[in-house]
Amino acid sequence: MKEQIKKAMQYNQIIEIMYIAKDNAITKRRIKLIKIAGDTIQAYCFTRHAKRTFKMENILAVYPVMSKASGLNA
Repeated sequence: MKEQIKKAMQYNQIIEIMYIAKDNAITKRRIKLIKIAGDTIQAYCFTRHAKRTFKMENILAVYPVMSKASGLNA
């Protein structure tokens, strides 16, 4: 999973994550990675409309966000 996150950072991709929040609630977040520092990720969270820090150990799943037009062929 860490490799997926690094790859998303390298290609400047927006990703969705399933994340365990501080209150143990599972949340789905759409994020744009800013920085990976050890076991934490700094990212802009589109759900909260703010920069957030996420613990790598609390990320349950990572999904690439596809643009609406990505499935269309000209």
